[in-house]
Amino acid sequence: MAKRDYYEVLGVSKGASADEIKKGYRTKAKELHPDRNADNPNAEAQFKEANEAYDVLKDADKKAAYDRFGHAAFEGGMGGGGGRPGGGFGGGQGDFGSAFSDVFDDLFGDFMGGQRGGGGGRRAARGSDLRYNLRISLEDAFAGLQKTINVPTSVSCNSCDGSGAEGGSEPSTCPTCSGMGKVRAQQGFFTVERTCPTCSGLGQIIQNPCKTCSGAGRVEKDRALSVNIPAGVETGTRIRLAGEGEAGMRGGPSGDLYIFIEVSSHKLFERDGTNLFCRVPVSMGTAALGGSIEVPTIDGGRGRVQIPAGSQSGRQMRLRSKGMPALRGGGQGDMFIELAVETPVNLTSRQKELLREFEDLSEENNPESSSFFSSVKSFWDSMKG
Repeated sequence: MAKRDYYEVLGVSKGASADEIKKGYRTKAKELHPDRNADNPNAEAQFKEANEAYDVLKDADKKAAYDRFGHAAFEGGMGGGGGRPGGGFGGGQGDFGSAFSDVFDDLFGDFMGGQRGGGGGRRAARGSDLRYNLRISLEDAFAGLQKTINVPTSVSCNSCDGSGAEGGSEPSTCPTCSGMGKVRAQQGFFTVERTCPTCSGLGQIIQNPCKTCSGAGRVEKDRALSVNIPAGVETGTRIRLAGEGEAGMRGGPSGDLYIFIEVSSHKLFERDGTNLFCRVPVSMGTAALGGSIEVPTIDGGRGRVQIPAGSQSGRQMRLRSKGMPALRGGGQGDMFIELAVETPVNLTSRQKELLREFEDLSEENNPESSSFFSSVKSFWDSMKG
């Protein structure tokens, strides 16, 4: 059976660029992979055909020979330049591992953190990000503050300047991965890439490790950092300090430090976003007759609130712009005063006498009670019926 044209196999034109050829192969490889076509007995043969076509067209010399001589260029005897002795390129089935690994790198290289190119370069690893939990008071969250914190972390080793090598010596290229930091293994149709077990992905090994850091290029140390806490922060607010995390391996960049804020609960105020709530007890007489009370504010000041006559427990009054500031501007919240009418205790005989007299005279002064017990009477009457 005559072989199909390689360009036709990949679904590209004869004038296609290298990127278009690779894109065509990627599309065909996904479409025809046997694992995706269990019910198609021809899928494996078609997949190998696409692999064979790509193995030729991806190589400039092989492509030039194919464009000139067609399939005959790989059947021996035909010259083409750049081929193996005898003029042919051989390998009618192509090198699947080579062809598919190019696409594998393209698809998954960035995801796996791989670096392509020549080996031997320094493989510095970025340091880890760190988390620091900081608890502050509600007053500090209101005003903002500058705070110094001590963070246990890894810092660059001064003895070896972060290289991990003793006495100014340089790390050598890892012999297992040739400096790539990854090794490849063929598993059926796939070329699988793994982190090199010898150098742990760094691409280098140290023959003479630094005595201070044992070759890591970093040491454990507590650092004092000054942190600016802006006004208006809430529990869960995250502050990022770039480059203040763990030092990188062998001179790599440092990670970041994330400070998570927790605002402590307050004895007087309860927070809801930018608003504050304060429960204030008032005497029965003040609630009944009305009056004026003084309440605290979060900034340490005082506010005066007028209590209307006949106020009940749960009534709220607003003090505008006496709440918390918004974190990124946008004004300030309000403070809500919630009244809690207090029943007197430990009454003297005279007080009890006056209250009984007051109770006898206040039959028409308790509209809520009158309404409630009228509803209760109606309920009981209906139950009797």
